[in-house]
Amino acid sequence: MQKLLLTIDRISTYVGQAFAWLIVGLTFMISWEVFSRYVLSNPHPWAFDVMIMMYGTLIMMAGAYTLSKGGHVRGDVLYGFFEPRTQAILDLLLYVLFFIPGVFALAWAGYNFAADSWAINEHSNVTADGPPVYPFKTALPLAGLFLLLQGAVEMVRCVICIRDGEWPSREQDVEEVDVDKLKEMVHVKDEDIAALDKYVVAQGTAQHGAHGK
Repeated sequence: MQKLLLTIDRISTYVGQAFAWLIVGLTFMISWEVFSRYVLSNPHPWAFDVMIMMYGTLIMMAGAYTLSKGGHVRGDVLYGFFEPRTQAILDLLLYVLFFIPGVFALAWAGYNFAADSWAINEHSNVTADGPPVYPFKTALPLAGLFLLLQGAVEMVRCVICIRDGEWPSREQDVEEVDVDKLKEMVHVKDEDIAALDKYVVAQGTAQHGAHGK
């Protein structure tokens, strides 16, 4: 079971990382359009629509990836203080009541939107030669399907946590900062950081006491 869960995690990761390259294309496109508009005095009316569709596709197709890493925003003011089993019960209820119905509606409605768009060869009507819209609308049902697949994995994880009392492992991803490597570069140990924390706390306590007097 754990192998299956991690396999689906990897699928979500590969999809998210593949569509993340849209950021590179979007960066180059925005840069070129700014240069073309203000330096060459040759703006492209269709460029803004293409940028929106590229960004929207990235956001939608990265949803399952973000869910697989536990990266979605949550209101965890109290959640973080709960035991893992209590967290899993709450998560499972929310998945059943809100996530699954909402994402299923996204996939179903998205499929209908995409089918209609392909049927009429839909293009943006901002300009006479507007870019095609049907590839963008196709991302709606695809994003919904990947989210449903990853959501099913998260629900299984909730059930396992309720049974075992602890969260099962998930596929790890790169961190923005390699903390261990950074410690090696600056020759800092965990003991040094702990000692510094104690020193800062002691200084803060002393200053607070001085102000109180």
